[in-house]
Amino acid sequence: MASLALLVVQGALPLVSLYLTKLVVDAVTTALASPDKGAAFGQVALLIGFMGGVALVGALCRSIAGLVSEAQGQVVTDHVSDLLHAKSIEIDLEYYESAQYYDKLHRAQREAPFRPIRILNGLGQVAQSGISLLAMAGLLFSFHWGIVAILFAAAVPGLLVRLKYAGQTYRWQRQRTPAERQSWYFHWMLTGDVHAKEIRLFDLGSLFMGRFRDLRQQLRRERLEIATRRSIAELVGQASATIAIFGSYAFIAYRTVQGAITLGDLVMYYQAFQRGQGFLRDILSGLAGLYEDNLFLSNLHEFFELKPKVVEPLHPGPVPCPMQTGIAFDHVSFRYPTGIRKVLEDVTLTIRPGEVVALVGENGSGKTTLIKLLCRLYDPTSGIITLDGIDLRRLETTALRRGISIIFQDYAQYHLTARENIWLGNVVLPPDQERIVAAARHAGADEVITGLPQGYETILGKWFENGEELSVGEWQKVALARAFLRDAQIIVLDEPTSALDARAEYEVFKKFRQLAEGRTVVLISHRFSTVRMADRIFVLEDGRIIESGAHDELVRRGGTYARLFETQAQYYR
Repeated sequence: MASLALLVVQGALPLVSLYLTKLVVDAVTTALASPDKGAAFGQVALLIGFMGGVALVGALCRSIAGLVSEAQGQVVTDHVSDLLHAKSIEIDLEYYESAQYYDKLHRAQREAPFRPIRILNGLGQVAQSGISLLAMAGLLFSFHWGIVAILFAAAVPGLLVRLKYAGQTYRWQRQRTPAERQSWYFHWMLTGDVHAKEIRLFDLGSLFMGRFRDLRQQLRRERLEIATRRSIAELVGQASATIAIFGSYAFIAYRTVQGAITLGDLVMYYQAFQRGQGFLRDILSGLAGLYEDNLFLSNLHEFFELKPKVVEPLHPGPVPCPMQTGIAFDHVSFRYPTGIRKVLEDVTLTIRPGEVVALVGENGSGKTTLIKLLCRLYDPTSGIITLDGIDLRRLETTALRRGISIIFQDYAQYHLTARENIWLGNVVLPPDQERIVAAARHAGADEVITGLPQGYETILGKWFENGEELSVGEWQKVALARAFLRDAQIIVLDEPTSALDARAEYEVFKKFRQLAEGRTVVLISHRFSTVRMADRIFVLEDGRIIESGAHDELVRRGGTYARLFETQAQYYR
């Protein structure tokens, strides 16, 4: 309501100011012919005082409107960011394997910070200019209807130019999104820490800088070509508007010379026409801007309309806890949405409650994909996965994942405190919970953390001030502690100790056997010293299970597992 009142007041003030200007001019004209110059100037001074008051009210309204606009802008921008984050969390991993998804995400992230607030400000500007334009048009209509017609006709070419080139710019930006994304990829590599070592060791800086520069030069050239054509077209439109202004001015001056209106009327009508054209130009420009912003806002809508592929059941059932019969993969096959070959093909296996099983195979055999399906990050292409005989697709996904504690080989490194890094494994616990320290001890991370400057309150990583960087093995211990903290009936460890030395690995798994007592464990590892602790071992090759059994049994068979084990064991003899 306050914003509406401000718009009305700001829209009406130009008419009041204009009328006071007319009165001042007429008063000065009268004063020139008056014998009592002092009294006549008093009248002029009073009117000028009123004009100053109107100017002060206008300045106050602009200040308040600027403050309101700033507050609204921050609220809208933050709200759109919340929506963007919520959608990013909602969508599935499948989208992250699609270049088209990254194009949509890039366009949405590019428009989200400023388009909504531009639309909000644009609507306010159009409304305020509309009120002022109506006031000016009414004043000019009282003089001559033809002036009003010229006023509106002169602004049409500029509007048409703006609409035409808004569409062209929008289509160009959509077409060039992949090139723009690629340029920012080179920028990210050159400025980030992920590739910093290799860029220096392999002397890649000049190469990537050149590619970034070439892409930006191409984008800049194409954008300038559109801008040049647009500027020429706008110049033609402005020329017609200029002719209209001075033609109308000549007509108003002619009427003044004829004695039909006063000198004050001359100033008032001319300024009314000039300001009216400015207000009309602001309205048409605002409407064209809203049209342009709406075009680009469709990038946000396009992103928000993405739907999850892993669909929640309408009436989800409870997750069995504790498990009674265990996990079963029944003739499961899977192909990634953007892939051609099947990563898993006709996989059938069971995992009993409290059992420790290991998945073994060469890289690309499908081990980690099995885990992603178990966590329902994807659904099988065919076949079924059950928990106590219940299809995972009938269970609440959040509850299912809450019952699984997992550490992937590409675990996350959170640039937060050491305590928070572990606490993120089970955020329902208080962050000062003693169980955090216990989990760190089980993972061998407690000794590392207590040796840091602020202990568990030390920020890990170098992104923020006073942060401490850890070695790869130390980061892995922290990630293990995070997995151990989670109170879950299923524990999944995907290459959990790949960065640890043999002694550290032995200590971790000695404690892990105690921690995992009574829980179901799925272990993926290339180290057979770790794998042999499993109750059963499944050997995968090209997405199929080719062997299964205990360590000693598989070694006696002399098959693939025995060959892989012998290859690794010979280095320790």
